[in-house]
Amino acid sequence: MAEQDQQTASPAIKIKKYANRRLYNTATSSYVTLENLCQMVKDGQDFVVEDAKTGEDITRSVLTQIIFEEESKGQNLLPIGFLRRLITFYGDSLQTLVPSYLEVSMASFQRNQEQMRQYMAEAFGEMFPFRNIEEMGRQNMAMFQRAMTMFNPFAANFSDLTGKSQGSAPEQTAEVDTLKTQLEELRKQVDALARNKG
Repeated sequence: MAEQDQQTASPAIKIKKYANRRLYNTATSSYVTLENLCQMVKDGQDFVVEDAKTGEDITRSVLTQIIFEEESKGQNLLPIGFLRRLITFYGDSLQTLVPSYLEVSMASFQRNQEQMRQYMAEAFGEMFPFRNIEEMGRQNMAMFQRAMTMFNPFAANFSDLTGKSQGSAPEQTAEVDTLKTQLEELRKQVDALARNKG
């Protein structure tokens, strides 16, 4: 919430991108790198990237480039299955709903991040509370449906569409099993890191 307040309180910093691919921060009158912009995002600083020649807003492509750079460093936040599903929505009739859904879901996840950290801390004890995560996911979907109903009178039937896309019980069980496996691998990596530090 503090980050959001900070972003709304101060105007967006203008970053200019030149033909030589250099990025110039007009607020500090200095050149910056993608790493600097990545840190600005983490610090809650809002910025807009413009093409220095045309004035075109290219913020989206620069943010996408930052994500690509982070992923290539091994900071994998985007599972292959998620990327495949996302690609299938390009050109789909539901394409216009995807950005809103992702934004609402991430905003909700960010609001609940302290609770999520507690869940993760418990995960390395006895058992990971899958039911709590599942309930949070249900709340996110319900909140998204309410938001879509407010903006789109046809969105009242969105629950029917999402019900079809969620898949059958065996598919959901397979996804939970995959999540459990990934969690176990993560726990092993954390244990290994703890041993190395010790």
